[in-house]
Amino acid sequence: MRLFFLSLLTIALLASCSKNEDESKVNSKSQTEMTSVVHQGEVLDKIDTGNYSYLKISENNKSYWIAVPTMDVKKGEKIFFSKFMEMKNFKSETLNRTFESVLFVDDAKKAPTGMDMKNMHPNIKSQKKGDLNIKPLPDGQTIAQIYMEKDVLKGKSVKVKGKVVKYNPDIMNRNWIHIQDGTGNENNYDLLVTSNDKTKIGDVIVAEGTLALDKDFGAGYAYKVLIENAKITKPAQL
Repeated sequence: MRLFFLSLLTIALLASCSKNEDESKVNSKSQTEMTSVVHQGEVLDKIDTGNYSYLKISENNKSYWIAVPTMDVKKGEKIFFSKFMEMKNFKSETLNRTFESVLFVDDAKKAPTGMDMKNMHPNIKSQKKGDLNIKPLPDGQTIAQIYMEKDVLKGKSVKVKGKVVKYNPDIMNRNWIHIQDGTGNENNYDLLVTSNDKTKIGDVIVAEGTLALDKDFGAGYAYKVLIENAKITKPAQL
């Protein structure tokens, strides 16, 4: 479906450029380059055509237009997307309207209620590596060990002790917890844990759950290593 949409989009854009080359002043670079930057915003306005929905989006106190394959979305709802091409001075023959700028989006989706995709961005660390020296569990693993042995531990129960450095509750019916224990380097010091149990930043916890690899939640939000459905307890000794 995505390849089909991109093919239609390319044909439509090329046809529009050939008919309105002088009026649209299409930027050839933006026509051919697909950008992959995560955006999330609220729908302010919607115009449906035969094949597309034009959506006016509000994001960070700014508004702009995007075009997506016909989409069932209402004003006030939030959407997120990451793959798009910008067309400047684009003339829509169907609407008889020229947009100063419009983003043709490939992967727009509705954001579930209470979900902030940007808080889950895989390229954003919860914080810098802390100066921690947490005593490891005799019957568990350190964060560095989990990363090093991830292929062997995949799908198995793991147990780790760490300090909560980031906490996002009630997103997609689970709590998202980042922990550190002082082990690891710049690539493997921070571990994501999902759980129905609550905690808070600064707590030292024991997380026991199933190790998962290469989990993709869509829109570019992918995690190479995480513990899922963890049981959270507080250790008697730190």
